[in-house]
Amino acid sequence: MADINVSLTARTGKSEPGAAPRLSPAPEGEPMLDLIELLFFAYRNFVSDPDEILHGFGFGRAHHRVLHFVNRHPGMRVTDLLDILRITKQSLGRVLRELVDQGFIDSRAGASDRRQRLLYLTPKGEALTQEFVAIQSRRLRRALEESGGDARDVVRRFLVAMIDPEDRSPTEKLIARADQAVEARSAARSRPAG
Repeated sequence: MADINVSLTARTGKSEPGAAPRLSPAPEGEPMLDLIELLFFAYRNFVSDPDEILHGFGFGRAHHRVLHFVNRHPGMRVTDLLDILRITKQSLGRVLRELVDQGFIDSRAGASDRRQRLLYLTPKGEALTQEFVAIQSRRLRRALEESGGDARDVVRRFLVAMIDPEDRSPTEKLIARADQAVEARSAARSRPAG
């Protein structure tokens, strides 16, 4: 695929290097092509570093998503992962099989229902996932710092608003549960033994 080089100076009339153009709201009904393109480019760069690492294992973005959600929700059921990712059981099966076979994920039978498959990261999976989190957190932190004061809250509200209304509350609850579980594990590790 050919590289596309577009000068923001030519489009906005600005000549300051690195200066973000000031965008005015698009009139009602007008396409927001600039924002659509920015989302494409931002996502491309956001996933590029993990993509490069995954390529070395013969993995793709689906593997990254599985690793991310298993990391955030240790012991999650395969059916819950299917609901989150909204992919077919067949697609997930291939990705999971590769992650299990290469030692990144451990798939265990449920305690009460042996037919259930519960997913956990192995130490190898945790290390890889933490590498992705660190890389992507650095990119987000830099972008938020460049965006100013309350950018994190604004961006969070914007991203939640991009989600279909019926999915917003379940998504926010899923994130909150994962955050609470991380805090609880962290607190348990910091308690003195004995």
